[in-house]
Amino acid sequence: MHKPVRNAWKFCRRHLSVGTQPKPVLSTKETLTDLFGRYHNYLRISLTERCNLRCQYCMPEEGVKLTEKPHLLTTDEVIKIARLFVKEGVDKIRLTGGEPTVRKDLPDIIYNLKQIEGLKTVAMTTNGLVLTKQLVALQKAGLDIVNVSLDTLVAEKYEKITRRKGWNRVMMGIDLALQLGYNPVKVNCVVMKDFNENEIVDFVRLTKDRSVDVRFIEYMPFTGNKWEVNKLIPYKSMLGMIQAEWPDFQPLKNAPNDTSKAWKVPGYKGQVGFITSMSEHFCGTCNRVRITADGNLKVCLFGNTEISLRDAIRSKCSDDDLTALISAAVKRKKKQHAGMLNISQMANRPMILIGG
Repeated sequence: MHKPVRNAWKFCRRHLSVGTQPKPVLSTKETLTDLFGRYHNYLRISLTERCNLRCQYCMPEEGVKLTEKPHLLTTDEVIKIARLFVKEGVDKIRLTGGEPTVRKDLPDIIYNLKQIEGLKTVAMTTNGLVLTKQLVALQKAGLDIVNVSLDTLVAEKYEKITRRKGWNRVMMGIDLALQLGYNPVKVNCVVMKDFNENEIVDFVRLTKDRSVDVRFIEYMPFTGNKWEVNKLIPYKSMLGMIQAEWPDFQPLKNAPNDTSKAWKVPGYKGQVGFITSMSEHFCGTCNRVRITADGNLKVCLFGNTEISLRDAIRSKCSDDDLTALISAAVKRKKKQHAGMLNISQMANRPMILIGG
């Protein structure tokens, strides 16, 4: 499992004790800038550890022990944390899980996030199972961007990888998102050898007449997902498969903090991206930090050091001390992750307990 959480209560006690001068409040950009000059304006918040699927690369076959509800962030705590980060410069928040749509107060959370001055974008990553039921309400609440996780275009293979039925519902959810004007709808596909690498070309064809951004994600190691390097299909191998079908497949310009390398088949409505976490890491331009559903701050997806903002909030830390706690964590962020072979040997949470 992950390393024990640092004791935020002791941190606040130390900085609020009698005779101790309050720590100076940092300027906005300084708070979220690490020692390598990376400014973090993108926050990912996991709303729940629960999920209605059991994807093999995300959750161990035997399942995981979920955190009891009293130890998860409440709606008010989610909004408080979001306000703290936005005040320090975050302008994009992505809601993840588990599966965020299983949380009943999701529309309220989105609505309240959209009321925070300075927050430009509220996005969500979902498995898409219930989008046909929920997306209209989520859009009305203010949801700006939707990403749908989908690893196969074959219903039987979907059931194998997710250990559940529902492929048709996901496809209908993607179509509904397009009808509602989401442009593009991002489709996240984890590519695994001997499972779906033969579908890469089919996923690219999905972009011909649809405003979808298919993002191929290299298979990443997390506790319990039985990661093996021979299951990894590197970015350049995927690229070669596509170029064999479309020799004119061309790269697009990427923004400085993009995790996805963008490409496009000329004339196609949508586009393709590659998230190369393993073969060509993008740590040098990372601008993301994460909050787990139980309130821990993770400054790196592959790092196993966490700090409990939940404990700090419930210990009545002042906003200034919470900000100092966040800044201290960001300043400890390493230059880059340990590399794919080392990561596979490190203890870390299963993906479902991290939140995408």
